[in-house]
Amino acid sequence: MNITLKLYTFAGLLSLFALTACNDYLDQQPDDRAVVDSKAQVENLLVSAYPTHSPAYMLEMSSDNVLDNGKQFSYQPDQNKLYRWLDVTEKGNDDPYYFWNDGYERVAVANEAIQDLKNLGDSALFPGEYAEAMLCRAYNMFQLATVFCMAWNPDSADIYLGLPYPKEPEADINTQYKRGTLRQLYENINNDIEAALPNIDESYMTVPKYHFNKRAAYAFAARFNLFYHNYDKAISYANNALGSDVTTMFRDFASMTEMNANDIKNAYVKSDVNANLMIVPVYSLAGRAVYSSSWCRFAHSYVLTSYEGYWCKGPWGSSSWYNTLYMAHKMFGGTDQQGRFPKMDEYWEETDKINGSGYAHIVTVPFTTEETLLVRAEAEALKKDYTGALADMNLWMQENCAAVTNGTKRPVLTEDYVNKFIEDIEYAPTIPTFNTMRTIRKVLHPQGFTVEKGTQENLIQLILQMRRITTMQEGLRFLDIKRYGIEFSHNLDGGNPIVFHTADKRGAIQLPEDVVKAGLEANPR
Repeated sequence: MNITLKLYTFAGLLSLFALTACNDYLDQQPDDRAVVDSKAQVENLLVSAYPTHSPAYMLEMSSDNVLDNGKQFSYQPDQNKLYRWLDVTEKGNDDPYYFWNDGYERVAVANEAIQDLKNLGDSALFPGEYAEAMLCRAYNMFQLATVFCMAWNPDSADIYLGLPYPKEPEADINTQYKRGTLRQLYENINNDIEAALPNIDESYMTVPKYHFNKRAAYAFAARFNLFYHNYDKAISYANNALGSDVTTMFRDFASMTEMNANDIKNAYVKSDVNANLMIVPVYSLAGRAVYSSSWCRFAHSYVLTSYEGYWCKGPWGSSSWYNTLYMAHKMFGGTDQQGRFPKMDEYWEETDKINGSGYAHIVTVPFTTEETLLVRAEAEALKKDYTGALADMNLWMQENCAAVTNGTKRPVLTEDYVNKFIEDIEYAPTIPTFNTMRTIRKVLHPQGFTVEKGTQENLIQLILQMRRITTMQEGLRFLDIKRYGIEFSHNLDGGNPIVFHTADKRGAIQLPEDVVKAGLEANPR
């Protein structure tokens, strides 16, 4: 299969048929594509421009949110490779192969929709549909970039490899693509976002939360611009996503303290929850991996929960008892090797009741008010607007923490409070020889930007911990590690720890093997 067939599918078919094996529909002739000849058909086609696979599992297993619990526990082959930052050749729903294919399939759908809109007439007649298609193209490419590329660094952006950015439906199957540079890739993503934002239109969306509605679009733009070092835009777009009174967008964590794991799973992803800005169901075993004994060796153990996660000492308290953090009181797992707040537990789609076969899903919430609030706080801290950053950090605590729990009070964060809290914590060594050496304070080596010692770094350290808690299981922690050049290690039972270095090239997960064999340049190692 040549490289073009890895990047494109005949998008018209995607709106009519369920996805099957790669060769099954790529071998169809172009003339067999469904003809889209109405605005409503384009809108239906755009439903297929949203991801059906997630990078969460790959990124989480690569991050410092997991450790090796010991050889006596079971694991999956791809899990073992991701933990060791090795190339993954498996082809499960959570592996590079399907994530790559899915990303480019969705880009192909977006391009087909854009072409169909052009065929229908003047682009001014369909601004909303154009905007949604461009946002879908940009988002899928941004997802691919965060997995298969290095973090944005303007000093290295002309050296780091980018990815092919198709903008039209494939007309010639012999077209050859090159990766280009990271700068070119980010410029293309930025151009699509900027062109789309003024024209977002929710009027034709039956359930806006499953589309790039206005708040979700601006939340995406805010995160992208934070990663792109455009802090003014990140703040402005976060303002648009959060509205004038973010407290009306808070998640009701307090009510979850009375729920079981299954009820929390359902409550967290409901479309009528204001905090959920966009919802994307995907095929994935990531929800099973956090509690099944088959994934037990490499996992988020209670050691990490206690020293770096929900139970470690924070301004909100500590442990599972003297802690105002709501999520700290709803940890599930059943063993010391696995612990989770069950926001991404599995949904099973049964297709054959007799044989018990079907598909495992998780429902992802790629954009939430909690994370967007922290995007704004981080951008404010990087601009040295400490008043704004502290205000947003206090809002995050107001949403995520009770006022009082078992005698522990939620404090009001000030510069003095944060400085003292962070500076009383030792920096975690790259290779901790004892679990008590694990801390939330890690040496930062920002990629292409600077963080001053003192108040600025202290605020960033606490914001990164808030982000770590908020995005646990979602994979964004590894992206923060890449952005801030955090050096850390993965312990190995019976072997020496392996270190992930600042600007480590293994942070760009290797492209699928068949894509490289077809001619696209591999990520350097």
